[in-house]
Amino acid sequence: MQASRVGELRSEQAGSDDAAAAAEAATFVTFMIAGQAFGVPVLVVQDILLPDRIAPIPLAHPAVRGSINVRGKIVTVVDVRARLGLPAGESSERRMGVTVENQGELYALLVDRVGDVLTMPASRFQEKPSSLNREWADAATGIYRQDTGLLVTLDVPRLLTLN
Repeated sequence: MQASRVGELRSEQAGSDDAAAAAEAATFVTFMIAGQAFGVPVLVVQDILLPDRIAPIPLAHPAVRGSINVRGKIVTVVDVRARLGLPAGESSERRMGVTVENQGELYALLVDRVGDVLTMPASRFQEKPSSLNREWADAATGIYRQDTGLLVTLDVPRLLTLN
């Protein structure tokens, strides 16, 4: 009887250890820009799309490519390459949009391609390095080490703060 109770306690503890590990982990929608992996929290992502016709917005910030209509809602398209100070991609390249919500408004983050939804353990997280480019440092929350390189995680409100 005693041995079975110890087994039950171990099972309960393993379950609570799994819950603690899950609480420490973070889940991101990932995407690639200029060969670099980036991620935004999965909870802010509304949709993934292929924007067709982007209507320009006169006098907008250089990172704002324009707006699109998504199911009757006007969505501002932000070119993440431009926002992060990266060179423009090839004009023939078909880019994707990651639709996010920020302060009640919808934005489509224009990226090269969308990756996977990844859950990253807290043990792989590192604060953003001091050597990080200023535009990146302004928008990044930190980095995660992966077998294939680094995943730079972005803070959506800061990414969308266009000065």
